[in-house]
Amino acid sequence: MLKLSIIEFFLRSLPEAFIFVLGAHAFCKKNICVKPFFISTVLLSMVAYLIRMLPIHFGVHTIILLVGYVLVMASINELNIIKSASSGLILVIILFAAEWLNVYVLTNILKLDINVIFKDPLKKLLYGIPSLLLFFIIIVVIAYKNLYLERTTKNISSRKHI
Repeated sequence: MLKLSIIEFFLRSLPEAFIFVLGAHAFCKKNICVKPFFISTVLLSMVAYLIRMLPIHFGVHTIILLVGYVLVMASINELNIIKSASSGLILVIILFAAEWLNVYVLTNILKLDINVIFKDPLKKLLYGIPSLLLFFIIIVVIAYKNLYLERTTKNISSRKHI
């Protein structure tokens, strides 16, 4: 069981769900509608919170969360199920890479004891901010590339030649 405090829910789970929903829209190349976006963000973070409270082995919750993610993206945001599943897998890999890089820096460069950090929820939140920011930056770059640059390329290519 992965225990999550209320402060971790608001300062980690909600922003992480926000980034996951943004990533789904970026990979599916769909514009964001504000109301379904925020509904799915809150719902996804609540699903994550409840799944983490289940007495299951570490790692199994990720697979269950992916299923919940696909269901939320397909039902609320009306995204394609296949694209939602593939975007979910890609987003999990990006998040794991960002968290791995963060843990690597903490343990090998800063020489901090990761076990001490993970025992204290506040320290875990503070030391987890760099991985969350890196995850956010990567998704914003992908969203910009997929949503904005593609739109400007279409506008340029659809112009009539003089």
